Amino acid sequence: MSSDRVDRLLDLCLIFLSKNISECLHEVKIIPSEVKDKLIKIMIWNGTLNDQNISQVIHSRLQMLNLQNCNISDEALRQLGNCKQLKMINVGFRSGERVSITSAGIISIASSCPSLKEVYLERCSNVSDEGILAIARNCKHLQILNIGRCSNITDGALYALGQNSCFLQSVKFSATKVTDDGVTALVSGVCSQSLKEVYMDRCVNLTDGSVEAVLNCCPKLHIFIFHECPLITERSREALYPFLRSNQIKQLTWTVY
Repeated sequence: MSSDRVDRLLDLCLIFLSKNISECLHEVKIIPSEVKDKLIKIMIWNGTLNDQNISQVIHSRLQMLNLQNCNISDEALRQLGNCKQLKMINVGFRSGERVSITSAGIISIASSCPSLKEVYLERCSNVSDEGILAIARNCKHLQILNIGRCSNITDGALYALGQNSCFLQSVKFSATKVTDDGVTALVSGVCSQSLKEVYMDRCVNLTDGSVEAVLNCCPKLHIFIFHECPLITERSREALYPFLRSNQIKQLTWTVY
């Protein structure tokens, strides 16, 4: 039998297994990690990975986990304790809010998975500054953080990142409660020389001071998103002129009220 047919047969077996996972949890536990990776992708795609079965399919060498389509809660995150090599996790939502993920779950993965470089928490409305503080303190190699539309996020989260996340390259805190003080603390902190992307659109408390702080403190910036911030004025457009002349910009959106 050709290798292509073997691979196809394996895929069909894993698809069947993913649909009947509750009946085969013991068998799943002894599957080799490279096969589990394929099973995890299938279960994520069809949304069958959940709090009840995640412990059976994850393994210590797992590096990426996208749970965006899955019905999970803090309980699933608590079961990632052996995933020390995990580098990316996405528990965000595409629409609506994910209320089942809280700061308690984020604190758990931050302490268990110190190798995390990418963390996506968009629309996790019950995640607060406390969870982001844990990520900033424990995940020293953090490069990408998305906390957009996490409605309980305030300046405390940005202070923590500015004090700890020296490798941070991309940060999204759109539609949160942050103010100019938090943005200034972030961009003037240890990540000022590494930040390349800042997404702070729909933040109703931000003023021209935040725009100027980002432009003055982040020399490598090439994506800057700050539309629908109602307190930002014509002053920010004027501050952008030197930035636009540098030819390093890849994406820029703003609204002047």
